[in-house]
Amino acid sequence: MVEDVETESRIGEYLRARRELMRPEAVGLSDLGRGRTLGLRREELAMLAGISTDYYLRLEQGRDQHPSEHVLEALARALQLDEDATAHLHQLARPKRRRRRFPDHSERVQPGIRQLLATWSDTPAYVQSRFLDVLAANPLACALSPVYRPGVNVLRALFLDPGVREYYRDWEKITSGTVGTLRELAGPDVDDPRLTDLVGELSVRSEIFRRLWARQDVRARRCGSSVIDHPQVGPLELRFEKLLISGTNGQLLVIKHAEPGSPTAQSLALLASMIAKTDDLGERARESLERSAEQGHVSDEESGE
Repeated sequence: MVEDVETESRIGEYLRARRELMRPEAVGLSDLGRGRTLGLRREELAMLAGISTDYYLRLEQGRDQHPSEHVLEALARALQLDEDATAHLHQLARPKRRRRRFPDHSERVQPGIRQLLATWSDTPAYVQSRFLDVLAANPLACALSPVYRPGVNVLRALFLDPGVREYYRDWEKITSGTVGTLRELAGPDVDDPRLTDLVGELSVRSEIFRRLWARQDVRARRCGSSVIDHPQVGPLELRFEKLLISGTNGQLLVIKHAEPGSPTAQSLALLASMIAKTDDLGERARESLERSAEQGHVSDEESGE
């Protein structure tokens, strides 16, 4: 167990990123336009938060390691942070001791959860890790989008697979929210090798991801909605719920569902029936092959071969 020695620099990076996103007119300041830098100036944010410019500078440069709760709340108000972002700021300033590294088997999906997924033939559902890897999924989720198939990383697929973008009418909204979700799930544990590898790869290969990650948005999206343009059954307006699975290292059970009686519900039922029919045909083919093999074995015995 070791203390996080980079806490102060992370606070500074976060404050600077949020400061640069603020528009002066949004907080009642006029933009005189004289060689102005992006966002608020340090002295402007310090004034809005009611602290000295020198003290704020020490925070942003990492020279003050222990801002008080009062200062953190004042900065959150000045930066107009929402509840999730404010909680993230406090977490950066008061990190828990570094998490115990879970062994590889921590990413295994509990047998009971797998069984539950299998029983939901009419409801798309899958399990994702805290770094957005799909660990398990039922057939309807796999048929809904290539993003929800086991072994796929949701973030990597959204940014790097050109075919995936065609599935999502609100792709920009989804990618922005998913990047914020990753940062919320990771919390201050940004030095995890799995996370650094994922962020490094996406930063190199996607300029859009690099820009979104630099914003340091934090979004705990446990429910919401999205539209999927499915190539077989058309547009699907689906809600999603994300439930934390106890006894795991941040695994979430993600459930997609439609408004009862809606056109989406009918289209989802059609997709489920198509899957069932395909599975039934596959099962019949396997049974036919088994019967043929058994008959061939009997014929061989009768012929003495």
